[in-house]
Amino acid sequence: MKIIVSLTDNRPEPWIEGLRAELPGAQIESWQPGALQADHAVVWAPPQQLLDEQPQLRGLFNIGAGVDALLKLKVPAHTRIVRLDDAGMSVQMAEYVCHTLIRHFREFDAYEADAREGRWSYRKPKLRRDFPVGIMGLGVLGERVARAVAQFEFPVLGWSRSPKQIDGVKVFSGESQFDAFLAETRVLVNLLPLTDATRGILNRRNLGKLRPEGYLISIARGAHLVEEDLIPMLDAGQLAGATLDVFQVEPLPADHPFWRHPKITVTPHGSARTLREESIAQIAGKIRAMEEGRPISGVVDPVRGY
Repeated sequence: MKIIVSLTDNRPEPWIEGLRAELPGAQIESWQPGALQADHAVVWAPPQQLLDEQPQLRGLFNIGAGVDALLKLKVPAHTRIVRLDDAGMSVQMAEYVCHTLIRHFREFDAYEADAREGRWSYRKPKLRRDFPVGIMGLGVLGERVARAVAQFEFPVLGWSRSPKQIDGVKVFSGESQFDAFLAETRVLVNLLPLTDATRGILNRRNLGKLRPEGYLISIARGAHLVEEDLIPMLDAGQLAGATLDVFQVEPLPADHPFWRHPKITVTPHGSARTLREESIAQIAGKIRAMEEGRPISGVVDPVRGY
């Protein structure tokens, strides 16, 4: 069995070393143009040339949860695209969302501003029931986030394309229930996959349906947000604020107005990082299962986009 590794903007050597330890009988090497045919490829944003030169690949294993970059490429119909199920990302996402939510709810940003000015301030406690949290996308990551938020006794709502059942979460599904989900939400968390149907879903129309003083936490893909719609809504008071971890152009340009807006918190696409050791173990396990004819999780439906 031969496995090639192609990781744009990532060093392949640690991944190759880890995969060799997990799959000692396999031939594993970094992909180079003109390489001999392989059975599987472990990738992050690979070039189209790799797929053109490797038409016989059985498995294309992405080292992240989002596969939108792969779906832009021409992938042979028989090649299965496989994403990571979790590999340590869901708990990071839950940490990020809970921190951001509580910081906003408890007004810690305002306390920090007062502290910088040497002001001893007091703010009246708010009620959790007035801050329902709506989570768009209820896959592995979204479900973990929903359960974590519920531990802090906020009302939790969820929306997904297909019906789901999660204890303690009021679940909406499908286009017919989307507006009702937004109308009950005050803090909106986006964890949707990026597809043609979800591109631009965080727009003036949809964000305007949130409860008064809505707050946005955007941690999936930058293309979900119509960036030019956000600042006018903040300036008009339609939204109370936003925390953004993903952007249409990354790194976010130094002259971008998001950096300087007082109601926007920017983080550099760090809400969840791929944990290499966990990811290698998961990918190796899936390769072994494929070679033995056993079913695996995380196989992407190219039509749905996830």
